[in-house]
Amino acid sequence: MAVTPELTTAPVTPAAPPARGSRRTGAFGALLLRLHFYAGVLVAPFLVVAAVTGLLYTATPQLDGILYGDKLTAATTSGPVLPLAGQIAAARAAHPDGTIAAVQPAEGDGTTRVVFAQPDLGENQHTVYVDPHTGAVQGQLTTWWGSTPVTTWLDDLHRNLHLGDLGRNYSELAASWLWVLTLGGIVLWWRRRRSVRKMLAPELSAKKGVRRTRGWHAATGLWISLGLLILAATGLTWSRWAGGNFEIALDALDGRRPALEVPGATPSAGGHHGAGSEAPVAVDPAQADIVLKVARDSGLSGPVELSLPETGGAAWTVAGIDNTWPVSLDRIAVDPATATVVARSDFADWPVLAQLTKLGVQAHMGILFGIVNQLLLAALAIGLLAVILWGYRMWWQRRPTRDDRRALVGAAPARGAWLGLPAWAIVAGVPVVFALGWALPLFGIPLAVFLVVDALMSLRGRPSDGS
Repeated sequence: MAVTPELTTAPVTPAAPPARGSRRTGAFGALLLRLHFYAGVLVAPFLVVAAVTGLLYTATPQLDGILYGDKLTAATTSGPVLPLAGQIAAARAAHPDGTIAAVQPAEGDGTTRVVFAQPDLGENQHTVYVDPHTGAVQGQLTTWWGSTPVTTWLDDLHRNLHLGDLGRNYSELAASWLWVLTLGGIVLWWRRRRSVRKMLAPELSAKKGVRRTRGWHAATGLWISLGLLILAATGLTWSRWAGGNFEIALDALDGRRPALEVPGATPSAGGHHGAGSEAPVAVDPAQADIVLKVARDSGLSGPVELSLPETGGAAWTVAGIDNTWPVSLDRIAVDPATATVVARSDFADWPVLAQLTKLGVQAHMGILFGIVNQLLLAALAIGLLAVILWGYRMWWQRRPTRDDRRALVGAAPARGAWLGLPAWAIVAGVPVVFALGWALPLFGIPLAVFLVVDALMSLRGRPSDGS
């Protein structure tokens, strides 16, 4: 038997309309939620590829040791070190073709590396590995900027999926949206938790379901957010489109590495840059030992690279190549005839922006802090994969399950949220979107398309006034 509710004569007070500020806040929040959702769904596959390939790349130092240890590590680990001139002569005997572009003297138990440039190799080189104690040649590899074949292959896989410039768009799209997803997720998590302490932990008290999954998704994302922002920023510096704009900004801000001004001659840009030089460089093997001694006496300790000049009698360039912290990247030009330093450029004298750019790139590549850097990058990659997995799981958990409303995944957040923004926000936002479209094309252009399509879908779905 139905129970009839008791009638009341008390006047009904209409609900107060929401405050103006709350409507604005709601519109901003709804837009952010919808943008975070669609960016997560559509960009996450690119982030998965970047995370997996980046995770593989972090292991390249160990892979080099496994695959090329017989070349990279000297067979003889004791005894006097032969003069560098003799080691170069042994490498030349084993590799009679090409131009000697650079020499990296052995460090520790490593081999001496003699780099040969040939026109038919393009940007690649042949590197010959010489035992510094016996002068025996332990083999050679085709290298790219000093990288072994497996490191080069994994680097290309991470940067462009071996698809060249077309493939570079994938990694730039991922980096362009990663910072937006990260910051947007932090804001959304703050709106829900309203406490930094609560934001640091998932909602463990929640029952199994979307709420608990969201807690793990958001809290883990917060813990790795700083690393993700650094990866996004450093990755964009050498991307195809945004990277080109970054180069323009470096020029405008005088933020590039200063050139090594060598009076009277122009040395090659570096051992790996000599590719394409057609005329062989006449090398006096005795000069290598003179140049190395001058460099050591001038404070260049640790791993160095000697770059040969393009013409006989010109100055050699010696550069520190220790990219681990603290880095040793000072460079000098040495006149072998007089055994004097004729030009110098120290890392400490670089513009701050150039220093930060270099250090950021080395950190992104897992080099700056050695094994610690590798482990941190691996943790970031695994954490990002987990966050993405939880994000897709939330989408699935929010699906309708009633027989008459079944769906594969949950519904997207409401459309057209940005149309409810205050006029000043829309007016200010239009030039911001255009600016982002120029600076970060693979963020700004998709964002503009999203806003237009979102608005059209919202207007199309609204009932007419006469309905």
